[in-house]
Parts: sequence; structure tokens; C-alpha cells
Amino acid sequence: VHTPQLEVLLIERADHPGFWQSVTGAKDFLDEPLLKTAQRETREETGLTGAPAQWRDWAVSNVYEIYPVWRHRYAPGVTRNTEHVFSLCVPRDACIALNPREHTAWQWLPWREAADACFSPSNAEAVLLLPRFSG
Repeated sequence: VHTPQLEVLLIERADHPGFWQSVTGAKDFLDEPLLKTAQRETREETGLTGAPAQWRDWAVSNVYEIYPVWRHRYAPGVTRNTEHVFSLCVPRDACIALNPREHTAWQWLPWREAADACFSPSNAEAVLLLPRFSG
């Protein structure tokens, strides 16, 4: 989630204070379309929806090692995950409504600072691509 000025919305995880990230999530069912997953997770975590023209599928995916602390969320033996990158461009004054079970705080940061603040290397890499995909 970003503004036209390339500020990125970061949200702090409730279960790991100090861990900042952009919106993340998983499919609710195997054949859930990826864009629908991104839209649902964004709505659940931030309250934001966005019109179709505000969404962009970057056609970028990353495979990463799942942190051991979160492996219990996956099937036994699953250690790697594939993430797909989407963006939603909203005005800076968009109303953010966090799900308090998942996140406790939010902030807008310029894209380079946001990348530095992300705890996840793949999340930081995606944020660094923002200028390429925001146009």
C-alpha cells in the first residue's frame, strides 16, 4: 500500500512488536485468485479496499524460507513459501483501520526508509521496486 508520492504504509505485527511490514497474507482456499487474496488481506488488515484502477499486479513473485517461528501455520514439512507482489495506491489521508489481533500501529514512510524498516528481506526488496511499478 503506497501513496502517489511513494510513501509506503507499514504496519507493526501484534505478535512481534518492532516487526514492521507491508500487508501480507495467504489464500483462504487453493483456487482463490491471487488478486482477490491481496484485496481481501488488505481489507482485513487495514480496512482499505480501493477501486480496480488503484490495484496493480506486479507479476513478481519471491520464494523464501519461512521463519521457524511461523512454520506452525503451514503443513508439516513446509519450509519455503512463494509470495506474490501487488500494490494499492491510495491518498495519504486514507482511513487506516487495523485489525488489532494482527497489527498494533501503522506509519507512512518514504519508500527507501520503509524498505529499511521492513523486518523481512523479501518485503524490503518488494518495497525497493516501488518506483518501477508505481507509474
